[in-house]
Amino acid sequence: MPQSNVGSHPASGAGETLGHMPAPFDRAPTAIESSQLSFDHLGTPLHEVTFVIVDLETTGTQAGKSEITEIGAVKTRGGEILGEFQSLVKPEESVISPFVARLTGITHAMVDDAPSIRSVLPSFLEFSVGAVLVAHNAPFDIGFLRSACEKLDYHWPQPTVLDTVTLSRRVVGRDEVRNHKLSTLAAHFGTEVSPDHRALSDAKATGEVLHRVLERFGGYDITTLEELATVRQAGWSKRQAKSHLAKRVPAEPGVYMFLDGTRRVLYIGKSGNMARRVRGYFNASENRGRMAEMITAAQEVSCLPCAHALEAEVREIRLIGELAPPYNRRSKNPDRNSWIVLSDEAYPRLSVVRSNTALEKSPVAPLGPFRSRKSAQTVKELLDTLYPVKRCTAKITAANIDSHRACVSSQVGQCGGPCAGVTDRQAYLADLAELSAVMTGDFSSLRRLCTQRMSRLATEARYETAAEVRDAMRSALSTAARAESVRSLRDIPEILAYAPGSESGLDLAVIRHGKLAAASHTRGSGGIEEAFAAIRATAEWVPAPGSLPATSDSLAEETRLISVWLQSATLLSAQGAWSLPCAGANFHAQESGTVRLGDPV
Repeated sequence: MPQSNVGSHPASGAGETLGHMPAPFDRAPTAIESSQLSFDHLGTPLHEVTFVIVDLETTGTQAGKSEITEIGAVKTRGGEILGEFQSLVKPEESVISPFVARLTGITHAMVDDAPSIRSVLPSFLEFSVGAVLVAHNAPFDIGFLRSACEKLDYHWPQPTVLDTVTLSRRVVGRDEVRNHKLSTLAAHFGTEVSPDHRALSDAKATGEVLHRVLERFGGYDITTLEELATVRQAGWSKRQAKSHLAKRVPAEPGVYMFLDGTRRVLYIGKSGNMARRVRGYFNASENRGRMAEMITAAQEVSCLPCAHALEAEVREIRLIGELAPPYNRRSKNPDRNSWIVLSDEAYPRLSVVRSNTALEKSPVAPLGPFRSRKSAQTVKELLDTLYPVKRCTAKITAANIDSHRACVSSQVGQCGGPCAGVTDRQAYLADLAELSAVMTGDFSSLRRLCTQRMSRLATEARYETAAEVRDAMRSALSTAARAESVRSLRDIPEILAYAPGSESGLDLAVIRHGKLAAASHTRGSGGIEEAFAAIRATAEWVPAPGSLPATSDSLAEETRLISVWLQSATLLSAQGAWSLPCAGANFHAQESGTVRLGDPV
């Protein structure tokens, strides 16, 4: 990499104008009030700082649960590379999923002979000692390194950390780049090394991005490490000026709403401690651009205290659905769930849909809801492979079936129906009997066919493809289990349940047809029945699910939240004939009576 006087002059092409332009960021006030500066106050020039730019590849996204599979790092000073560090790491407990293998190119075979993190981590810590650590999306990489140190009882040196995502957002606006991903910034700056999801390549690309960004800061007279630490997101000072909005927010569970001058709701959130959470929007740790914009427009914070965290979550969902605040992502895509349906045509095919109209037209019950379109598409592709279903989108009728031309998929044996020569509609529908059973909840054929396919792929040493089949089957089964849990809860007229509170006491809930009808919190464990009697008297009336159109019911997310909460709750009583598959065991009661339970769900 060529020598670069980092921080001493502006980036090429912008140097003559940057000094006369207002900075696109704010600077926090310094602690130095005296006009006379000592040498200690001058700071460390950026071109004298030793940076270690690090990148990790991992088995997943959760530090502590996922593991590191590769560490790559570059040590630089003044734009000159001083050293490199690279090592594959053999995970001890996690597995490398097919998705991660495709993304990074790192497979189990590659790391089979690699050293463990217990051996690699001390070498990396020695390599980076005394340096400023840099990473793109630093909380991810540094979080994994810190977690590994804690797990192995190694000392974490508490280094200074810079995040190139945060820094680039300060000086590279959306008028230049569509986002601040590493690949986007590398292409924008024309780095010599292109990121490819391998640790060392990504670390080198991040290093080049770092120096281009620091050159931008140099154009605004940010030339020392200490000055760089004072840089804050644009609008930070305005948010600080509005910190008084958080003063009267209570320190208890609930839903908070930011309102503008016309009392229009801008943003809705929930927290177990509203005071602490709302204060966080006014400090430097809040660096989301849309939140800074929202806080700038906000004039008031309105709070709705709740009995406990479950009620806060439920009320947040309801309010977002009702008010559609512009700064909540959920408001932008309320129908984000996806379903797999059989099309309503002579020769049905599978498709992934979101609209209620498509769900209503499906000749059999839809499979879902899936939490993302990608997961639904993966399961659909598996079903297309296992069952003789038509794949092409051509509309085939009795009138045009003789003149229909086979699709491309048919030429490689991947399309059923007329493309494969099945012209008898009844015979085609008979071939789809097992697929129709899967759509209605009978997964016996899916398990059987998946097992056969995985065995065949394993004998051919196609282990990654076999793992994809396994993951898709798990996605289908878990989605169906969640849907069954929701349906079962909605069939129950009433459940009284309680769970330990976040600090002390018990959280009480009255659940009717899968909806939270009432909630309360009691300080002690005594008098539970009296507490339930009090809140039942004012609990919300909830109609039975049969009186609501199934596809227009907006309570699915609320019911799923309740289902998860019940897994750690204790049932006091339940009314009606029902089963609860969301719990570890099924409980059954007669339709005419009320069953009293004291066991954890």
